[in-house]
Amino acid sequence: MQIPYELLGKVFIILAIAAMVVLGIALLLGAYSYKKHKILFPNFILFMLYLFYGPAKLICRIFGIKDTLVDEILVEVRNAVMLEGFRKINNNRVIFLPQCMRHPNCKARCDPIKGYECKMCGLCDIGTICKAAKERNFKVYVIPGGSFVKKIIKARRPESCIGVACYPELTESMQGASPFMVVQGVTLIQDGCFDTKVNVDDVIRKMEECDV
Repeated sequence: MQIPYELLGKVFIILAIAAMVVLGIALLLGAYSYKKHKILFPNFILFMLYLFYGPAKLICRIFGIKDTLVDEILVEVRNAVMLEGFRKINNNRVIFLPQCMRHPNCKARCDPIKGYECKMCGLCDIGTICKAAKERNFKVYVIPGGSFVKKIIKARRPESCIGVACYPELTESMQGASPFMVVQGVTLIQDGCFDTKVNVDDVIRKMEECDV
């Protein structure tokens, strides 16, 4: 017995509407959690927004909301979900910084495995973060791209990491790294292709979470 195409079409439409309704609920819960700093149904939010990442951004644009809200929700919910585990890790902790934070006159060389090796010249905030990280038992890697993260994870097998990036890249990298380690994210306050900025105090406070 053949199923009529008309019936299949109706079923597809119903499923699509149901998916959009559930996605809308996930967005509302995520927005509430993000604004109120009170996380509700975190696993549901993460699952739905990663599964329907593109449609979620489209819904935001349709309603005149900046689509980076989806990334903001995903980063903050992931941070909240993994915070307790992050606090318990005392060894083998790393920080990944994007190479775009380097000063235009940076003279650091790029190691094919470790990325850029900071010379602590003081031209940018990377040196300040490296100094604070050394005092708190974190190893800093200044990376040119995501492939370096994979190399470092494979070589060093860190137990936890703090990632610094713009929201979209942080969303993707935290999802990719979370099956292998406990992750926390700090977003850039000035993004772009070079001379980007992060709130150094936010990175240091994130490191100090381990002392709580």
